[in-house]
Amino acid sequence: MDYKDTLNLPKTPFSMKANLKKKEPETLKKWEEMDLEHYVRKEREKAPVYILHDGPPYANGHIHIGHVLNKILKDIIIKYKTMQGFKAPYVPGWDTHGLPIEHKVTTELGDKAKQMSKLEIRKLCEKYALDFVKIQKEEFKRLGVRGDWEHPYVTLEPAYEAKVLGIVKKLTEDGNIFRSKKPIYWCPSCETALAEAEIEYHDHTSPSIYVKFEMEDEPGTYIVIWTTTPWTLPANVAIALHPEYDYVKISVGEEKWILAEALVENLMKVAGIEKYEVLEKFKGKDLEYKKAKHPFMDRESLIVLADYVTLEDGTGCVHTAPGHGADDYQTGLRYKLPVLSPVNHEGVFTNEAGKYAGLHIWKANKIIIEDLKESGHLIARADITHSYPHCWRCKNPVIFRATEQWFISVDSNNLRQKALDEIKNVEWIPEWGENRITAMVQDRPDWCISRQRAWGIPIPALYCEDCGETFLDPEVLDKVIEIVEKEGTNAWYERPVEDFLPEGYKCPKCGGTHFKKEEDILDVWIDSGSSWDAVVNVREDLGKYPVDLYLEGTDQHRGWFQSSLFLSVAKNGKAPFKAVLTHGFIKDKDGRKMSKSLGNVISPFDVIDKYGADILRLWVASSDYRGDIKVSFEILKQQTEVYRKYRNTIRFLLGNTSDFDPEVDAVPYEEMEELDKWAMMKIHQLIKKVTEAYENYEFFRVHHLINNFCTVEMSSMYLDIIKDRIYTELPKSRLRRSAQTVMYEALVALTKLMVPLLAFTTEEIYSYLPTKKYETVQLEEWPEVNEKYFDKELEEKWNKIFQLREDVTKALEEKRREKFIGHPLDAKIIVEPKSEELKEILASYDPYFVADLFITSQFELGSVDEGYEGEFAKVKVVKAEGKKCERCWKIHPEVGNNEKYPDACPRCIAVLEELNK
Repeated sequence: MDYKDTLNLPKTPFSMKANLKKKEPETLKKWEEMDLEHYVRKEREKAPVYILHDGPPYANGHIHIGHVLNKILKDIIIKYKTMQGFKAPYVPGWDTHGLPIEHKVTTELGDKAKQMSKLEIRKLCEKYALDFVKIQKEEFKRLGVRGDWEHPYVTLEPAYEAKVLGIVKKLTEDGNIFRSKKPIYWCPSCETALAEAEIEYHDHTSPSIYVKFEMEDEPGTYIVIWTTTPWTLPANVAIALHPEYDYVKISVGEEKWILAEALVENLMKVAGIEKYEVLEKFKGKDLEYKKAKHPFMDRESLIVLADYVTLEDGTGCVHTAPGHGADDYQTGLRYKLPVLSPVNHEGVFTNEAGKYAGLHIWKANKIIIEDLKESGHLIARADITHSYPHCWRCKNPVIFRATEQWFISVDSNNLRQKALDEIKNVEWIPEWGENRITAMVQDRPDWCISRQRAWGIPIPALYCEDCGETFLDPEVLDKVIEIVEKEGTNAWYERPVEDFLPEGYKCPKCGGTHFKKEEDILDVWIDSGSSWDAVVNVREDLGKYPVDLYLEGTDQHRGWFQSSLFLSVAKNGKAPFKAVLTHGFIKDKDGRKMSKSLGNVISPFDVIDKYGADILRLWVASSDYRGDIKVSFEILKQQTEVYRKYRNTIRFLLGNTSDFDPEVDAVPYEEMEELDKWAMMKIHQLIKKVTEAYENYEFFRVHHLINNFCTVEMSSMYLDIIKDRIYTELPKSRLRRSAQTVMYEALVALTKLMVPLLAFTTEEIYSYLPTKKYETVQLEEWPEVNEKYFDKELEEKWNKIFQLREDVTKALEEKRREKFIGHPLDAKIIVEPKSEELKEILASYDPYFVADLFITSQFELGSVDEGYEGEFAKVKVVKAEGKKCERCWKIHPEVGNNEKYPDACPRCIAVLEELNK
């Protein structure tokens, strides 16, 4: 007879082949039809609120793998918090102003852009940004990210812009905004000022030169400076020495040179000079206020003192140009030095630079060096490769250039200290984030907030044509905000200046009545840094300030985190976030930065087309985001293997519980088999550990725990052992129902634990579960830990049994390699434990039960003379005695003794008799 029909073989439409590429869009359609976000919010309407506030990406291109990492990390948290019973609305945002977008638009326009008005360019920028908002929105949704995609926040919306200007008004009223001519980072390529957050450091090769300045009161004596920016020499007005360092005057040929004693040898080596003599030694402070002659400008250079002078390199005599350096500028203020900056917005020398007027600064370097050599003022020249500031957008070197700019004073009203105090009240994840942002806030200069571009929120300042004063006035700001709220900031360019003036308005300085509008726009970090006020404090669906979490890349310690912190502290005296989580950057498998030129860029959509979005989600979950994260198709392929194991485990659990109704068929814990009790303990230990990992944002640990549970504790151990019981026992027997109770518990727990990681797959699994409370698995309650299943004694006992099982498995494998047996069921094993405790444990069980544990037909506890020497026992493998049962495939001595069922073992005969009643 055919015994196959009597087996309880697994039945499930949940296929082993995932086919995510086809199924995921179907799930997205289902979510859209059910209006997933609205449905989830309605169900959690009265729940406590958890807010993860989205840092807005730039709307200037398709999403990249860095976006994927960021958005999926956020989605994991949102889904977890929702299942934990929170109302966790996620409002995605987009940063739509600024240079990245304007740069794209003007590049596409080419020369035509120079003939266009600012308003025309702004309108093209707006269209460009909104087009990419739509594109990115669909791309983020494809990742399975749940959010209020129909109502995102966009920084170019009039209501948002008005809120930003409201913060500017508050800062103006408090006296934190001022206008000054100071050296700031300037990009000659993009022709605009840059903030600290817009600077990147890359290696750059600069000319390193040693130059002589002749002392005015001592002809033939020269003070020697060193610089890597020869183009700044036309702006030199001073030379800085450290007051307490030792300086010397040395004779070199006919001349005398002054420099720091500690750096003499180095200079002689660089200059190739072998003979010199020290004539005099003194402190730097002894030369204060002496004067030297500029080598090629008709100007004096004052000897000044500064503590920032070091002995690391150079000469200890620092070339000082207050118009081209932050430290130089501060020194200039102390000594009342002129702030010269003879360089225009394109990086070209102005007439103030004398003979170099009209030259671009980078080209001028070579000419200035040649002139110094010809005049005899150049001692030595070399090239030096060093870390140098570059523009974040065009990647070209930037300069320090003194111009009239708008600033936020970070020290007025004790703003810096208040921000530092608030940093201590925030949870930083990882912890080192606190030290990183603290150091940046402590050291940051005043915040340059003006940009010389078209696309952004205008600085609504006025220029008085009667007296030349430029100013921000809260009264004017009120009028501007009122108009912007209705019309947006294009109104600043469309309307005449009179529309923004209160009735009878006069210049606060001279009483004049003729005004022009400021042309500069605000730094975009003001835009995005105001989102806590423009979004969180405005939308009723959020309504929680400070929010629970900000989550972005580590670069945002100097960007969005910091701008949000300063603006929130300035307006409300507190940080806008309770916790801040940061992740690293994406690198290729060799640890290199993603770059088109290297050909190592991976498109998220190439991955989705090949594997599906859930594989990307699994990769994100597997990554320890606290450092830089590696990605390649090889790494992603490894995740497909992990996914396959997950899916295989779920398929087995679904298939073998297809006839199980938990309401009717579940076996109480007290009546379970001991092995099933062990498995229940492992399930609930998993729930506890995974929940802790989610709470600590350790998603890589969640990934590891679930992977280990599926591949080891379930597949390799528990499911492997109970397979025989599940397939061959009576369908409704206690033995089978006991195992099914465990499998169903594991199925439900695993599905719920994986929802934040595998958004699409868990939705598919949920559709096959017999008991469902909601239309989506994302609303299911998080599994609770039942500590009554935790039995330390039971755990220790089964740990010993499974350790022994490894010895037995190795012994069986050895015999299979020798072709002594084909399958473990061909074998009988004789085991001699090495401990009395293990011997007593084995003796307490029925031999056939122990044989099942080892997937063999027979087991005997005895002495082993020859056999496999394991760590915990000696194991001898012999042929099982009897014939093979055609139903369960075990070998039994009594197979063949029953006339009705000649090919079945006694256990299978008993089942068949019952089935045929």
